[in-house]
Amino acid sequence: MEEVTRFDMKQPPIRQKGYLKVLTWLISFPVVWLRGLKINKANMKGLKPPYLLLCTHKSFIDFMVTTACVFPHRANYVVAIDGFIGREKLLRNVGCICKRKFTNDVQLVMHLRKVIDNGDILVIYPEARYSLIGTNACLPDSLGKLAKLLKVPVVTLSMHGNFLYSPVWSLRKRRVSLSADITQIITQDEIRQLPKDEINKRINDAFIYDEFQWQKDNGIHIKYKNRAKGLHKVLYKCCHCGTEYKMLSDGNMLWCEHCGSKWTMTELGELIEQNVKKHIHIPHWYEFLREEVRRLIEAGTYFFSSDVVIDSLPNADGYIPLGEGRLTHDMNGFTLEGIIGGQKFLLKKDPLSMYSCHIEYDYMGKGDCIDLSTLNDTYYIYPKIKSWSATKLSLATEELYNFFSRK
Repeated sequence: MEEVTRFDMKQPPIRQKGYLKVLTWLISFPVVWLRGLKINKANMKGLKPPYLLLCTHKSFIDFMVTTACVFPHRANYVVAIDGFIGREKLLRNVGCICKRKFTNDVQLVMHLRKVIDNGDILVIYPEARYSLIGTNACLPDSLGKLAKLLKVPVVTLSMHGNFLYSPVWSLRKRRVSLSADITQIITQDEIRQLPKDEINKRINDAFIYDEFQWQKDNGIHIKYKNRAKGLHKVLYKCCHCGTEYKMLSDGNMLWCEHCGSKWTMTELGELIEQNVKKHIHIPHWYEFLREEVRRLIEAGTYFFSSDVVIDSLPNADGYIPLGEGRLTHDMNGFTLEGIIGGQKFLLKKDPLSMYSCHIEYDYMGKGDCIDLSTLNDTYYIYPKIKSWSATKLSLATEELYNFFSRK
């Protein structure tokens, strides 16, 4: 691995080339038109680049919706390194800037300032991963500081329908109309005057969303017959008997193998428990799981450990298998260790170094995984035990960060 060429993170961002800007329009507009995208603008009159655009992140179609919303202006997009695999030159020329997820990268800040100095739109998806259950994820406190540093207006783009169109736990596409709210939440004058805490508050308030509630409020019926398939990946613990890792799903059904409880997912995105006919709002179940994890952390008893298979992504050429190791996640954060190339390998990530983490469900056909990054490598980690949940590790990462931040 010492001989492997690393992704060049120092290469400055490229202004989106004119012919490629047109290409992004040709790719994006037919897709969003077919899905009836409605763009709602607020406080945007007269606003021209440069500005900072912060977008919700729910599915791959986000990028096409964003392109339509900033038309006809050019933009630079912060993109995770796995998005560059096999197409680094194209993405750089389109204006993408590479980032390894949940790392503190000073070099990136220099690139972001370059975009603003060029007079373009800087697009960031600060949740840094697709929404797991159609609700907003935690945001980094550094956003307020970044906005003050860039000294340009702050705009948010809240997209609706994108999660319902292709949820992360089942990427099959549904028939759903899309809408997007693009709003200037901080003006050029305000960015100079407001403290970073107030900027963070405005950003966090703008990022509150609930896709299942939006679906219900707008009467959107999803008739896709497998609409619940994969939902157990997120709802890993039965809310009836409290048993973990015994949930399963298929078609429009979700059930617990341990106690036999069953739920039907309606066309309006609600769960109805059989026999008792009790309605459950899906994000409420997810928050119940968060509370259960928080309880373990506050008691100091949270613990996970497993033998794992490790892949490395040092550059955009693809994954390199490193072999096996062991991953532990506890009150001290993440510890990944093993023997690679005959040498001891150790990666530690303390709780305050990651406000969240990136997970994948059935990634590349190899199973659920979690990835951890340094500034020059990203490790995709596949636990070998059967009874575990990537969702639980994700929730624990966020709650450990919150717990130690409060302390």
